[in-house]
Amino acid sequence: MRDDLFVAVVIPRRDTIKPAVHKKLAVIGMSLAMLALPIASIVADENADLFKSKCAMCHGPDGAGKTMMGEKLKIPDLQSADVQKKTDADLKAIIAKGKDKMPAYETKLSKEQIDKLMAFIRDLAKKH
Repeated sequence: MRDDLFVAVVIPRRDTIKPAVHKKLAVIGMSLAMLALPIASIVADENADLFKSKCAMCHGPDGAGKTMMGEKLKIPDLQSADVQKKTDADLKAIIAKGKDKMPAYETKLSKEQIDKLMAFIRDLAKKH
């Protein structure tokens, strides 16, 4: 599940409505689209905060695994192609069930929180 927000506004063709009404509809449509931007930012911040509180101690703030614990346990870089090529279901299963020395989080996190962590891992690759 992605926390992306999609807003679609359908504006009738110009020749079917009066110009003043068309202009008002266009302004309303643009306003709705601009309202979506802060919501997407808030969701991204929530995902980052969750990652920092549950994962960054080992994986590091950028997911690269360049922490004392990460290097000791040879934690993979979450931005790497090997991690990013995993399916969403694979990533969620690893977060929920754990893997190697990583503990399971299925009893510590809700399904929604696991989805948010998976989305954050996907976003890490886009940022770097």
